[in-house]
Amino acid sequence: MSRVCELSGKSGLVGNRVSHAKNRTKVRLLPNLQSKSIYAPGLGKFVKVRLSTSALRTVNKIGIEAYCAKNGIVIR
Repeated sequence: MSRVCELSGKSGLVGNRVSHAKNRTKVRLLPNLQSKSIYAPGLGKFVKVRLSTSALRTVNKIGIEAYCAKNGIVIR
């Protein structure tokens, strides 16, 4: 299973961990993904999604249908 947010499209990044001696080590920076069941009133059922916590906060604030309409996502 890939570590990509289903709604916002956030995925992992690659960076460097830098020690005090300036030694650089490659590190993967992964998004904070959570699996949630969110109620979609238009569909009349719960939709199971794997989304980042920042997207979850926005969905809780404006609703999943408004979020999907704003970003051009079709929910089923």
